[in-house]
Amino acid sequence: MNNTKIWLSSPHMGGNEQHYIKDAFDANWVAPLGPNVTGFEKDLEQFLSEDVYVAALSSGTAAIHLGLILLGVEAGDEVLCQSFTFSASANPIVYLGAIPVFIDSEKETWNMCPKALEEAIIDRIKKGKKPKVILPVHLYGMPYKVNEIRAIADTYGIPILEDSAEALGSHYKGRKCGTFGDIAALSFNGNKIITTSGGGALVSHSKNIKDKAIFMATQARDNAPHYQHSEIGYNYRLSNICAGIGRGQMEVLEKHVNLRREMHDLYVDFFKDCNEVTVFIEPNSDYFSNHWLSCIVIDSSVLGKSSADLRIALERENIESRPLWKPMHLQPIFENYPYYGENVSEKLFENGLCLPSGSNLTELDKNRIIKVMKDFFNINL
Repeated sequence: MNNTKIWLSSPHMGGNEQHYIKDAFDANWVAPLGPNVTGFEKDLEQFLSEDVYVAALSSGTAAIHLGLILLGVEAGDEVLCQSFTFSASANPIVYLGAIPVFIDSEKETWNMCPKALEEAIIDRIKKGKKPKVILPVHLYGMPYKVNEIRAIADTYGIPILEDSAEALGSHYKGRKCGTFGDIAALSFNGNKIITTSGGGALVSHSKNIKDKAIFMATQARDNAPHYQHSEIGYNYRLSNICAGIGRGQMEVLEKHVNLRREMHDLYVDFFKDCNEVTVFIEPNSDYFSNHWLSCIVIDSSVLGKSSADLRIALERENIESRPLWKPMHLQPIFENYPYYGENVSEKLFENGLCLPSGSNLTELDKNRIIKVMKDFFNINL
């Protein structure tokens, strides 16, 4: 039996990436600037539309870090951050000496709960500390409740830093994720919908913000013939080589989204008669998820088996799966920070699992995955 490793979400090259990389080598543009960087930014701007400006950076974390700075976050400020997410959403808050205030999820999109968000804002203001930024996430590619979060942000005059690291290609009411925040962050890590082998981008609706982000990302060097610095800067610019990979990946982005959604549909069909398993799907037609990762929640009280049991069964066959994100307010490093909400994200973590979701899974891979799950759930198809 073929026991080759099946990854949760591995890089998927389109074939034309090497053309852009070769151009960079031929022109000796092996630096954190050049035609591929400019071209990649333009490709992203055209894809996102909505009159946005994109600054290509070394990671999505860098985009969040710079976004917080550009929105005025300083030491001692509070940032309202989705708890159910990867730590890269929260870490840059602490880089700045600011305070993350964690918000629970709601059950429909698994993202920041508008009710808990407003409760947190009201309570923090009563305590004499109005939060500086709201940082919601489009988790696993599922858009958060955009209209509700924006209404709350506008009511209290708090800007939104949109974490769209997992949601390139997703949209809400026809508008692309990455365009809803005052500033947004994208990620091109190796496991994302498209990759630059690492990398990210900051998205804004202002050319001045884009230019300021690029200035800060290139060590904040002043316009002078010598090296002069009036502000603290960072080495956060994307290289021309990595941007070349990104340009090739942009050519297959829509294809990759469709393939991920097809994989998700396979799981939906498999579990359609399994009442003990809930597949994470869009709440209604306003939402369009790229289904970066396909996720399920298992009712172990009925099934008698848990998500951990399924993960181990897949692992035995050399198939990678992963528990859902452990909420930030449960992490040892963040457990002493404020938290608002109930236990939605905690229950999701306890009972959920991310299944293999790559756009490059073969029919043999899919058959192997389905076979393990047939045996595990005792399903005859």
